[in-house]
Amino acid sequence: MSLARRSLMEAAAARFGWRRAYGDTTPVDALLTEQTETAYAEALDHAALATAKNADILAVQPGTLDVRGRILADVLYLEGVLTGARNRGLPGALIERLEDAVDHGHELAVLLADTVRTAAAVHAAGN
Repeated sequence: MSLARRSLMEAAAARFGWRRAYGDTTPVDALLTEQTETAYAEALDHAALATAKNADILAVQPGTLDVRGRILADVLYLEGVLTGARNRGLPGALIERLEDAVDHGHELAVLLADTVRTAAAVHAAGN
């Protein structure tokens, strides 16, 4: 199936709240590779834009705060997935990976909150 057709079908399914599950690692690996390539392609100009935009310490704060909010929301979603997996008695290996992802997500949210606070503290101290 072509990428365009698959993307269209997945976009239509997502609109109705449906998500596709994969029972084989081959399409999962292909999807993960595609996600990675897309993210890196879209990020090519991030450094240049960030350099131009982040002229002082407080300019870093809003974007960092936005990222923290998205990560925290996603981690809380994953906590629900983890709870459901536990309640359904899904395999321990899956539970462990979900626990790791949730723990790491919370750690990342804490680090980003600290970054936002640091920007405010350093600014208040006069840089």
